[in-house]
Amino acid sequence: MESELRGFNTKPSKTPQPDPTHDDASSRDDRPLLTSASNVLELEKKCAAYVRNDVYGAMGRGELLLMEKLQLGIAFVTLLPLRTILVMTVLVVYYLICRICTLFSVPNHGEGQEDYAHLGGWRRTVILRSGRFLSKTLLFLVGFYRINETHNGSKNSQENSKTAGTLQPDEPEQRPGAIVSNHISYLDILYHMSSSFPSFVAKRSVANIPLVGLISKCLGCVYVQRESKSSDFKGVSGVVTDRVRKAHQDEYAPKILLFPEGTTTNGDYLISFKTGAFLARAPVVPVILKYPYQRFSPAWESVTGMRHVVFLLCQFVNHMEVTWLPVYYPSQLEKDDPKLYANNVRRLMASEGNLILSDIGLAEKRIYLATLNETNQRDGFTFLIEPKMTPFAVIL
Repeated sequence: MESELRGFNTKPSKTPQPDPTHDDASSRDDRPLLTSASNVLELEKKCAAYVRNDVYGAMGRGELLLMEKLQLGIAFVTLLPLRTILVMTVLVVYYLICRICTLFSVPNHGEGQEDYAHLGGWRRTVILRSGRFLSKTLLFLVGFYRINETHNGSKNSQENSKTAGTLQPDEPEQRPGAIVSNHISYLDILYHMSSSFPSFVAKRSVANIPLVGLISKCLGCVYVQRESKSSDFKGVSGVVTDRVRKAHQDEYAPKILLFPEGTTTNGDYLISFKTGAFLARAPVVPVILKYPYQRFSPAWESVTGMRHVVFLLCQFVNHMEVTWLPVYYPSQLEKDDPKLYANNVRRLMASEGNLILSDIGLAEKRIYLATLNETNQRDGFTFLIEPKMTPFAVIL
């Protein structure tokens, strides 16, 4: 999976002109982005949803105890190479399965998209079943030996769901149009592939990644260009809405999973939801993911992709807890107001998952990570990070 941790420019877009009446030191002190210890601590309080709280600390560069260093060193020369070989083997096997199943098949084209979601019969069955099995295998190989899943939620969640949006007694049960999940790590993708094998919203560049590109097309991913400000963005929003409606109306249509937060958090918070998952006015299935940890947190925050993968593979056991809430049926008010619909689902997920609501978003994340970058450079490192939307995070 493509790492999004490329160099990030921490400088302001417009450099202020120096004041001739001030010396260089005072000019530097007037910069909009300050990296003193007090300002970093203040930012961490404001951007708590993005702060790493594990023993490895921000950017994975915390001071480790001797025992932790020994454990990491032993895992680095034993677990890491073994798991890397096994993971790559599984990935190549599934790529070959997808390649065989798409032989002599023409992909769907339209609205800048390309996928094989239309495949049916034995081809679709093989892609789906092998995909779910191999995704579970990958999770096992990286240390998720047992995943604690809770379905249907609690009685309280059902009552909360019926308080805001409900299924009227005289209405037939409706098929959900989308799965909406909180977003913590790229591992979220593997879990959902192993569970329901839905399609995703992915960065357009994912389609060109060796091995992963073809797999994403077989999933039926909707590709977006995050940096694009053209009218194509509105077209992608329409494609996602159509996919949600189709999944809602047709039981044979591929399911679609959306991460309405649009970026990852440390797993303790639920930040503002985008409305893209709720524009189709269809019911949704809320899913809450958690990664309990003692040493290294699987949350993909302030750590580059390569460094994160190394630490993850060096941890012998990883843990995941998943809560599937009941289907959320929007009221007429929520259907008419996607923002209200999104906020009500968000509050329900926060209540059931004991998550803290935070109204910050990607803008605050940019400031926080830019500050970490600048501090990192001052300390003599050249290792830069950027605010991330994982390849499969919805930004609508």
